[in-house]
Amino acid sequence: MQTVRMKVFLDFEASSLADRSHPIEVAWVFQNGRQEAHLIAPAPHWTDWDDQAEAIHGISREMLAAQGDPHDEVARRMVEVLDGHQLFASAPSWDGKWLSALLRSAGIPRHALRLRDTDEALREAASEILSPAFSGPRLATEVHNIVTRAAAVKAGASSHRALPDALDEYQKWLRTREAARAVFSALS
Repeated sequence: MQTVRMKVFLDFEASSLADRSHPIEVAWVFQNGRQEAHLIAPAPHWTDWDDQAEAIHGISREMLAAQGDPHDEVARRMVEVLDGHQLFASAPSWDGKWLSALLRSAGIPRHALRLRDTDEALREAASEILSPAFSGPRLATEVHNIVTRAAAVKAGASSHRALPDALDEYQKWLRTREAARAVFSALS
């Protein structure tokens, strides 16, 4: 049976924003709504910690020790579930850094999974729906307007937790598709 290639919206939380930071939580949401989240117990060499970051995300070292899944198990699970799908994150440079750290610490090549910017998924969704009606600069303008409006709607302040933040990206994608369909329907 062939797996259907889907869009997946992913988010990490981390120990800090320092060079030596490491992932402490990851979550993803498939385009069909299926979701998964993991607290990540640190690898032995992951020692970076920022108390101010902890105050923002609310995840303590003690919580990771008690409830976190081993980092290598999380990495293997990610490759098992996400390989072959299109992965998107709102901050692919940061999330990519933590994905790479997680994979490498588990002995998995860092490019086993790759992230793209969520904005690309939004533009692709709007373009796919609107391309039968528009082309060239007009299509680009319509797509830009829809993506800008969809991105401006926020369910609330960022929770700084991986699953709610991944769900926000997924919801943005759904709003983009809905808005593009509305524009296309209005032309019919």
